Amino acid sequence: AMTGHVVDSLVGLPVLRDARARRILDLGSGGGYPGLPLALALPAERALLVESIAKKAAFLEIAAAAAGVAGRVAVAAVRAEALAADRRQRERWPAVTVRAVASLPDLVELAFPLRAPRGILVAWKRVDLGDERARALPAIAALGGGALEIVGPPPVAGLEDHALVVVRKAGRTGAGWPRPPAERQRHPW
Repeated sequence: AMTGHVVDSLVGLPVLRDARARRILDLGSGGGYPGLPLALALPAERALLVESIAKKAAFLEIAAAAAGVAGRVAVAAVRAEALAADRRQRERWPAVTVRAVASLPDLVELAFPLRAPRGILVAWKRVDLGDERARALPAIAALGGGALEIVGPPPVAGLEDHALVVVRKAGRTGAGWPRPPAERQRHPW
C-alpha cells in the first residue's frame, strides 16, 4: 500500500516543483491519492480535492483535518463538469493532478477548463498508453493547445510500469468545455 499509493503519489513531486505549482486541484481524489500526499509534501499553499461521491468526500475532509492541513486543503463534493462551470474555479488552477479516473483524452477535457493557461495537467498512467496518447492530441488542440510529455517510469521498485503524463496548457479553453458525460460517451475523442 505504501509503494502503490503514497510513493506513487509522490513521484509527481519533481514535476510539480519544476512547474512551481503552489496551488493544486486533484480530480477524482477517492481515498486522497495523489492529492493529499502532494499537498503535504509540496507544501501547497492551497489544494482542492475534488470527489463527486459524498462518502469519499466526507472521508477526505476527516483525513485533511487529521493531517492538520484542513486550513489549506479543501474538499469539493462535486463533478468536474460542475466545478468547471463555476467562474471562481474555471481556469484558476496552475496544476491539476489526476490518478486512475479516465482515459487521457477525457482527462484533458475535464482538466483543461480548470487549469490556468500555461498550467499543467499531471496524470498518473501505465507506461503502455496504447492509442490514448494519439487520441489525446486532438483534445489538447481543441481545448487550448499545448505539449504532451511522458515522464517515467520512476526509479522505484514496484512502479516499473507507471508513468506520468504531463500536459502543458498553452491558451484559453472555450466555454463549451467540458461536455456532459453522455455527450462524451456518444462522441469520444
